[in-house]
Amino acid sequence: MTKIVDYRNVLITRKELVVLKNVTFSLDKGEFAYLIGRVGSGKSSLMKTMYAEVPITEGEANVMEYSLNALKARHIPYLRRKIGIVFQDFQLLADRSAYDNLEFVLKATGWKNREEISERIEEVLTRVGMVKKSYKMPHELSGGEQQRIVIARALLNKPTLILADEPTGNLDPDTSHQILALLHNIASKGTSVLMATHNIQLVEEFPGKIFKCENKKLIEC
Repeated sequence: MTKIVDYRNVLITRKELVVLKNVTFSLDKGEFAYLIGRVGSGKSSLMKTMYAEVPITEGEANVMEYSLNALKARHIPYLRRKIGIVFQDFQLLADRSAYDNLEFVLKATGWKNREEISERIEEVLTRVGMVKKSYKMPHELSGGEQQRIVIARALLNKPTLILADEPTGNLDPDTSHQILALLHNIASKGTSVLMATHNIQLVEEFPGKIFKCENKKLIEC
């Protein structure tokens, strides 16, 4: 299998405090994995190292073909283009429609052809079941619908890896179930998914590899 993420004895610090140490784990192409652990245990910090928002202090870390140890600042945008990020709090632009939110991202990442932009937006909205609501503003959508738009946004540039940080944290159980089913479907089509969650019931319903952040270490369960 192709390793999408490969960490060896990695040390992660924030403001000189140790967050996680001796982190060794890997994620294969199309694999679905969970990151569990208490608030403040290092889940978000670990994810942020993968798109170079938090630096690696020690050890060896590779995400796709990029070595995070030797990553130059000018290469960070290219790494991030291959990673889709799904946030708990959506982070949609409130002053524009769902469609315009997606168009904004494509234009910001270098897409110029209007027809190609329109086709790609329709593709991702169809995939998440939101093509008929593309004209709506974020405040007109339910939490689950907003999260579907966020997942569509994460898919726009055909990422190799999706990082989902508590994507069901603000959603009711039924909607959470639908979002998990959608993310698992995405993984089944070849995109690796790493999801941080507190919801152990969802982990039991939708099996995947499980990593736990505990006592400044990452343990495979």
